[in-house]
Amino acid sequence: MAATNINRVVMTGNLTRDPELRSLSSGMSVCSLRIACNTRRKNNSTGEWEDKPNYFDVTVWGAQGENCARFLSKGRPVAIDGRLEWREWETPEGQKRSKHEIVAER
Repeated sequence: MAATNINRVVMTGNLTRDPELRSLSSGMSVCSLRIACNTRRKNNSTGEWEDKPNYFDVTVWGAQGENCARFLSKGRPVAIDGRLEWREWETPEGQKRSKHEIVAER
C-alpha cells in the first residue's frame, strides 16, 4: 500500500499588518501577509484561561494576492486554506536562513 502525504493548512486569524504586494521580474504578483491565530490555554497558577497568539507568514500568488492587497488591511479577520512550505536561502553576508510559511490557495 502506498503512503499518501497530506500537506494542508486551514486556519482563521487576524492580520497583524497591512498586506505587502510586490511584482517579480517575470510580472507575477506576490502578496505577503502575517496573521495571528490564538491558542487557548489554562494558566496553571491562576486557573484562568488565556489566549496565546501564534504568528504565521502567508504568501498569496497572482490575482488572488492582488485582491488581498486591495481589500484587506491590518486587523481584519481572514480565513486561510493552503499548504505549509519550508524555504532556505543564504544572505548576502553568507548566513544561512530558513523559514516556514503558509502558501495560500484560497
